[in-house]
Amino acid sequence: MGGFFGATSKRDVVLDVFFGVDYHSHLGTRRGGMAAVCEEKGFQRDIHNIENSPFRTKFAGVTDEMQGNACIGCISDSDPQPILIRSNLGVYAITTIGVINNADELVNQFLSFSGGHFTAMTGGKINSTELAAAMINQKSDFTEGIRFAQDKIDGTLSLLILKQDGTIIAARDKLGRLPIVVGKNSDGYCLSFESFAFEKLDYEFVRELGPGEIVEVSPDKVAVLSEPRKKMRICSFLWTYYGYPNSRYEGLNVEVMRTRNGAIMARDDKACGKCDGIDYVSGVPDSGTPHAIGYANESDIPFARPFIKYTPTWPRSFMPQNQSERSRVAKMKMIPVHELIQGKSLLFVDDSIVRGTQLKETIEFLYSHGAKEVHMRSACPPIMYGCKYLNFSRNTSDNDLIARRTIHELEGEEGDKYIDEYSDASTERGQALLNAICKKLGFASLGYQSLSGLIEAIGLPEECVCTYCWNGKE
Repeated sequence: MGGFFGATSKRDVVLDVFFGVDYHSHLGTRRGGMAAVCEEKGFQRDIHNIENSPFRTKFAGVTDEMQGNACIGCISDSDPQPILIRSNLGVYAITTIGVINNADELVNQFLSFSGGHFTAMTGGKINSTELAAAMINQKSDFTEGIRFAQDKIDGTLSLLILKQDGTIIAARDKLGRLPIVVGKNSDGYCLSFESFAFEKLDYEFVRELGPGEIVEVSPDKVAVLSEPRKKMRICSFLWTYYGYPNSRYEGLNVEVMRTRNGAIMARDDKACGKCDGIDYVSGVPDSGTPHAIGYANESDIPFARPFIKYTPTWPRSFMPQNQSERSRVAKMKMIPVHELIQGKSLLFVDDSIVRGTQLKETIEFLYSHGAKEVHMRSACPPIMYGCKYLNFSRNTSDNDLIARRTIHELEGEEGDKYIDEYSDASTERGQALLNAICKKLGFASLGYQSLSGLIEAIGLPEECVCTYCWNGKE
C-alpha cells in the first residue's frame, strides 16, 4: 500500500513530517523518504530502505540534515520516493500512492512521442512515481497534468507535489479509493493519509478531499484547483485491515467499524445456532482483534487471547520478503497461553483469508497445544480477485487465492462461472467451498462475513465502496 504526509507552514516543519510519516509505518515495509525545501538550501531529499529497520530509526536526526517550511514524506511499499523532477513545470518533489497497471503502454507512448527516457531500476522496471511525473509534465500546468495522468492511468494515483515556492499540491485519486485529509494549526496546514497522524501533532481536522479533487496548500489557505468528481469507490479494506484503528475515512472510524462488523457476524451466527459450545472468542492479532471483540460482545462468549504475538523485534509491518523465512518468523512470534488453549473450543476472527498459508500454521500450532476445536471466521467475504487498484494481494494471481484455488479443485475453471454462488454460504456451492477450506486448513467450522454485512458495518452506500476483490465489480 503506502502512505504519505506533508506540511507547509510559517515555521520549520521537518520534524512534523518526520513524525507524521512515521505514523504511516503500518502501511508499508520497503522504503521511506522525505523531501523538504527552503530558501537557503533549496530542495533536500533522503530515502532509506526500511525492510529490516523502522522508519524512525533510519531517519533519526533528520532535522540535523534537513530544514524547510514545507516538506513531504512517504512510506512506500514499492518504488523509492519522493523523487525530484526538473521539467517545464519547474523543479518539484513528488510522492505517489497507487498502482499503474498499464505502465509499459504509457512508457512506450511517452518515449515514442517525446524522445525522452526513464531511469531503469533492477529488472528494467521504471519508477511509477517518475512515470506519473512524466505524464503530468505533458501539460502546461499541474492541474491539467494531474487530471491527464489520472485519466490515462489504468489503476490508482494519489499524490503530493512539493513546489519550489513551498506550496503543496495534493490530488486524491479520481475514484477516491484512498483518503487524503487536511489538517490545520496556527502556523499552516498539513496533508495526510491517516487522520490520526496529524491529531497527535496538534493539527485540527479541516476536511477530507473528495474523489479526484486537487488542491494547492500554502501556510495561509487551501485553494481548490479542481473540484471533486461525483463517483467514489473507496477501498473497504481500509476499514477491514489496512487502516490504523484511530483513523477515520469519510467520517467513519476504523475501530468502531471493526467492532460493529464482528457484532454483525455474531448476530448472524446466533440466528443459525453457530455460537453454541464455544469457550472463547479471540482475534487473529492484531487487526482481527476488534472484529473478535465485537463478536464476543454480541454473542456473550468470553473474549480471550489464547496466544500472544511477540512483536518487539518483529512488528507486523516488518516481515522478510522470502516466504519460508516469513513463515518461520510468523511461527516464532506466536507464544501460547496454555490455560486458554488446552481442551478448549476456540473461535477466532481474522480480518481476511487470502492464501491461507500462515493461517494453516496457526491452526496447527493451536491443536499442537491441546485445543479441542478451532473455529474460524473471516471479517470479510471470500477474496475471489487479486486487487487491481492497490497493493493488497496485488502480487497474487487469482489462483493463489485460497477461495479461487479451492473452486478450481472442486469444479475446475468451469467453477469461475459460479463465483457469485460460491461467495454465498446459503447456496450448495457456497457450502461446498466452506467445507473444502475447513478440510484443507483444519477448521472445525468456517464462516465469512457477507458482503451485505460488511457494507452495513462500514455504513456507506454500497455504490461508494470498492468491492472488486470479492465480486469483480469495478
